[in-house]
Amino acid sequence: MAAIRKLLLLLALLVITAASLVLYWSREPLLAANAPAVEFNIAQGSSVRSAMRQVRDAGVPAPPLLMELLARGFGRPSVKAGSYRIESGTTPLSLLDTLARGDTIKESMTVIEGWNFAQMRAALKRQRWLRPESEMLNDVQLLERVAPGYKHPEGLFYPDTYFYDRGTSDLLVLQQAHQRQMKMLEQAWARRAPDLPYATPYEALIMASIVEKETGREADRTRVASVFVNRLKRGMLLQTDPTVIYGIGPSFDGNLRKHDLQTDTPYNTYTRSGLPPTPISLPGRASLEAALNPALGNDIFFVARGDGSSEFTSNLDDHNRAVNKYQRRQ
Repeated sequence: MAAIRKLLLLLALLVITAASLVLYWSREPLLAANAPAVEFNIAQGSSVRSAMRQVRDAGVPAPPLLMELLARGFGRPSVKAGSYRIESGTTPLSLLDTLARGDTIKESMTVIEGWNFAQMRAALKRQRWLRPESEMLNDVQLLERVAPGYKHPEGLFYPDTYFYDRGTSDLLVLQQAHQRQMKMLEQAWARRAPDLPYATPYEALIMASIVEKETGREADRTRVASVFVNRLKRGMLLQTDPTVIYGIGPSFDGNLRKHDLQTDTPYNTYTRSGLPPTPISLPGRASLEAALNPALGNDIFFVARGDGSSEFTSNLDDHNRAVNKYQRRQ
């Protein structure tokens, strides 16, 4: 019996010692202090041991069996798929926490206010880590997937920075951007000023897209919106160059000519009254708010001063004087 007790005691000491060593190791960095970060991917459906093999194969000295025992001992029985990056200070326990929480590498894409949809699609194509499911779809097919019910994509996507996991479908980013734009439009529409010349939120979105392209300075945004709202109310032509440029399309060479202003297209607001048929850009929140809460006043003209700001006037004589001063330098 004494021999058995000694054997059991020895086994207990060995277990305690082993557990102590594992506990100590679990809090020690896996990578040397000057080692570069290591990136790896955990496949969908991986068990802890399988995930640890993938980590080991990426060059991280983390024995799969030992990591699995540690995971079970500390209640980390599962991992989440995705791409990960670990730095030199990462310990076995913090690695398990990272995999259990799914703290994957986040990539980002920024959509700029005032871009058109073609520019957004080009930016999506440049994203190295997005899965390019939209590349083979034309605009109509794409809208069926991300914005059903719409026939034209312009203006339907909110300009912002979007974060995503590597391997995410670019259609998911488009869906997020569309849903966010619709939410922003809905909120702005609910707070709109009375007596605006819009029959639907979509018409307000069209106006916001024009304001986005016509505004050089944030402080002028609501006054620019006011000019166009006043023109609509009076039955005047909007006469805004960005809509003409949009109607010209990709062939526009950067020089807007008199001939262009006289050539009729659905987007030429010098030849057609009212709003153009669709938005002409991706408007941000400030332009949505300005279109639905324009400044009060009687302005119906504005001209660029040359410093990013605009001179606003309420009659043709004052407008002509402003044109002579700021455009013709007379």
